[in-house]
Amino acid sequence: MKYSFIVPVYNRPDEVEELLESLTHQQSRDFEVIIVEDGSANPCREVCEEYADKLDIHYYYKDNSGPGQSRNYGAERARGKWLIILDSDVVVPEGYLQSVDEELAAADSDAFGGPDRSHESFTDIQKAISYSMTSFFTTGGIRGGRKKLDKFYPRSFNMGIKKEVYQRLGGFSKMRFGEDIDFSIRIFKAGFTCRLFPKAWVYHKRRTDFRKFWRQVYNSGIARINLYMKYPESLKLVHLLPMAFTVGVGLLMLLFLLGVVNYFFGYTHMQGAFGFACMEVSVIPILLYSLLIFFDSSIRNKNIKIGAMSIVSSFIQLAGYGCGFMAACWKRMVLGKDEFHAFERTFYK
Repeated sequence: MKYSFIVPVYNRPDEVEELLESLTHQQSRDFEVIIVEDGSANPCREVCEEYADKLDIHYYYKDNSGPGQSRNYGAERARGKWLIILDSDVVVPEGYLQSVDEELAAADSDAFGGPDRSHESFTDIQKAISYSMTSFFTTGGIRGGRKKLDKFYPRSFNMGIKKEVYQRLGGFSKMRFGEDIDFSIRIFKAGFTCRLFPKAWVYHKRRTDFRKFWRQVYNSGIARINLYMKYPESLKLVHLLPMAFTVGVGLLMLLFLLGVVNYFFGYTHMQGAFGFACMEVSVIPILLYSLLIFFDSSIRNKNIKIGAMSIVSSFIQLAGYGCGFMAACWKRMVLGKDEFHAFERTFYK
């Protein structure tokens, strides 16, 4: 068998059904699907059983240990030469495996990753979140989809690796957050080849509301410091930008409040003028950035409503990451706590 799809799942049977349905439409059939239920209270066993006659599917239930260890659990039971790691909230287009086959035929590789896209069926919030995670104006275009990147670090929502390489690396580590980037870093450090397959993309739903999205990007900020503590060279200037954005917006808000106090409660004309100037200076940068996001997203999505929502999702994306980054800096670098004592939370929440 050539491919083994490995999918860790936690309380998402509806998502699994959509993913499995999409896999039934693959042009290539040389694959199996391994679903690892990671201690879910709302399991997807019945959904998997419905596809038993359509796919070579294997369902396993285990105690909760997080996505990384669940992927390792599935990899131990996989029969394919290639392991393809997917998140449960993706939908795979029909030509996915064909694109992977074409890339591997053109040039062999030890591992690969693919980009993600927004599907027309996604909700407006999901499309706005997708924009904020892939736009040049939010993430700097570092999340994939571009061949010109010197190194492409696959993410766990769409990652492929030879099983023998996976085993030699020992699979995913026990890191609580950022375990997929840690795995990608170890691929390069061990001297294996890893490429971006730009046509092997998936539809990635990410989170379904802004509250869950905040938690996701907050954890990503935490992960970046955890990775820095393990691999100091992995921290780049671009990773500091969300923190700078967060601090900058915070200072602008304080400046705006200072302006309000002076403008409305000042006793002299000079205080009023100073207050108005403070409000003006603080609002203009935020307004200009918001307009940039609005017009770019509206054009890309052909929908002004999504453009407006993208302003909210972009601020959440940057501020959430920045807050997680700073919290991890404080707990790990200042207080000296280790990774698990610093962030003892249930996975996926």
